[in-house]
Amino acid sequence: MAAQKNRNWLEDAVLDHGSNDALDDFDGLIDWDRFNAWLEASEAPGSGPVTAVRKLAGGLQNNVFLLSRDNQDLILRRPGKHLKPKSNETMLREARVLKALEGSAVPHPRMLALCDDADVLGACFYLMEPLEGFAKSGDLPGEYAANASWRRAMGDALVKAASALGEVDYLAAGLEDLGKPENWHERQVERWRSQLEGYAATPGYDPADLPHVDVVGRWLADNLPNDRRIGLVHGDLQFPNVMFSLQTPKISGVLDWELVSLGDPLLDLGWILSSWSEDGDPEGKSPMVKPWDGFLSRRELIALYGEQSGRDMAQVPWFFALACYKLACLLEGTFAASKAGKVPEPIGLSVHAYATWLMTKALQIIAG
Repeated sequence: MAAQKNRNWLEDAVLDHGSNDALDDFDGLIDWDRFNAWLEASEAPGSGPVTAVRKLAGGLQNNVFLLSRDNQDLILRRPGKHLKPKSNETMLREARVLKALEGSAVPHPRMLALCDDADVLGACFYLMEPLEGFAKSGDLPGEYAANASWRRAMGDALVKAASALGEVDYLAAGLEDLGKPENWHERQVERWRSQLEGYAATPGYDPADLPHVDVVGRWLADNLPNDRRIGLVHGDLQFPNVMFSLQTPKISGVLDWELVSLGDPLLDLGWILSSWSEDGDPEGKSPMVKPWDGFLSRRELIALYGEQSGRDMAQVPWFFALACYKLACLLEGTFAASKAGKVPEPIGLSVHAYATWLMTKALQIIAG
């Protein structure tokens, strides 16, 4: 009913709205007449039409734009032009989570307005506040490059953000439908092993090319943690998905909530640990950001999470190994796609090399 109601006023508004020929529509991703009509009727701050737009880096699945209207900047996040089966559902879920996080200790961009009418831009989308800072891998900017204490603060802030997310009461926030909490820990090995085996349908791909899957999977199944909890899990908590302030060493906000689900929050810590670099790691992986000296050690990250959360940190190796196992299984999808010619071969080989590193690290973890 809401979508039909929106469609009626939108059709009337578009007829009276001026043209926006001067603004790029990014190959049809933004119909400016329809968008500005919706924007004027929305609760987003500012007034008048969009006067400037810039496309930002937003990952592989979604498109992110910086918009300006009446001296007010807004971030537009929408799926790609060719929607996947759950693209609209993912947008609505992201917006719900950001709204639910208001008032929490989790650093995040404030959700400003949601459009659940796919007729406006061909997909559901939302607007959120811009954040100051940067989110990237590779060479660090500013004081993060020059000052080791700022780099140390990055690990501290990541762990505190993960712990804060784990403390959110998902039931009180109305997010109990984000996943299946029953037997979550018991289901993990088969869930991601099935994902890996599914790629076998791609000609030229053999799941057996990913090493140590059987031994790591057996260890995970045989060593389930005693301290098991269910909460919100971001799903990809690492440097490219976190905005760090350039003014002070802190997180401006955690980004890219498309993978958020219910699970054990310690998996987010495992994810952070898997992205880390340390002496003694298997060869073949460079630090995600540079310079790397000055960062907290994994041991320090684990101790800090324990202080923040009160969780039993003796359980961490299970979640660390699970993070490696899960990510490796997921990454093999890109390697399989390269076999089918859907992804350039060098990218496929690079991703497979990282998946192999992850499984080698998992083997190292379970060996103690």
